[in-house]
Amino acid sequence: MRYALGIEYDGTAFFGWQRQSHAPSVQQSVEDALAVVANHPVTVTCAGRTDTGVHARGQVVHFDSPSERSDRQWILGINSNLPDPVRVMWVRAVDDSFHARFGAFSRSYRYSIMNRWVRPAIGVSYYGWCRNALNEKHMNEAAQKLLGKHDFSAFRSAGCSAQHAIREVTAITVVRNGDVIDIDITANAFLYHMVRNIVGSLISVGLGEQTVEWFDKIFAGRDRALAGVTAESQGLYFMNVRYDPKYALPDREKAFPYESTGP
Repeated sequence: MRYALGIEYDGTAFFGWQRQSHAPSVQQSVEDALAVVANHPVTVTCAGRTDTGVHARGQVVHFDSPSERSDRQWILGINSNLPDPVRVMWVRAVDDSFHARFGAFSRSYRYSIMNRWVRPAIGVSYYGWCRNALNEKHMNEAAQKLLGKHDFSAFRSAGCSAQHAIREVTAITVVRNGDVIDIDITANAFLYHMVRNIVGSLISVGLGEQTVEWFDKIFAGRDRALAGVTAESQGLYFMNVRYDPKYALPDREKAFPYESTGP
């Protein structure tokens, strides 16, 4: 039997998603907890690996197990064996054609910037920080240049293992709410550090250090050395994954909003 899990986690204490031999990872935490409930070793495959300090609100994984449990038993059992910063939000039995990584139609990320001159004390692990005023309208204008299918080499970090840099961005917005600027981006797939590198260049535009035309030029030039710096990891969230509707996976916001205490 194949199962899909929806997971959220605070990445502050972890060295990324992928299992490490020398440091704590989200994958190890999930696999260790699953093994207790399934009564056998379990390996999970995720929709998208995240780096050290990066969070997730809608990570999706799949695993195979002959063990039969109710949805409630899986969720309560796994969560009781997970560290506090990781939680399973939903579980679904799926057929063997489901693959968390290769079956994803699109993935969505959010980068949150605290834009005020004093660094935040509360939630310091959940925002990138920029002390000087950012013009989110200029940032949003520049961001629209990324829509469509393009070569994203300008925002591809060294060490990326992808065979090519062609990706398709289907949505991107830059929106301010008080002191917080959220950059939301959806694409079919992402390159190593792609979102953080995009954010670093957009910040240069927002500060007035560079223009919208500069952003368009460095994007078209495909030279990572000419683009902006890589933004801090803690402001980044893996938000959601979209799959074929036939799998009937729950929306992140609608999955198990409460547990009934009635008969």
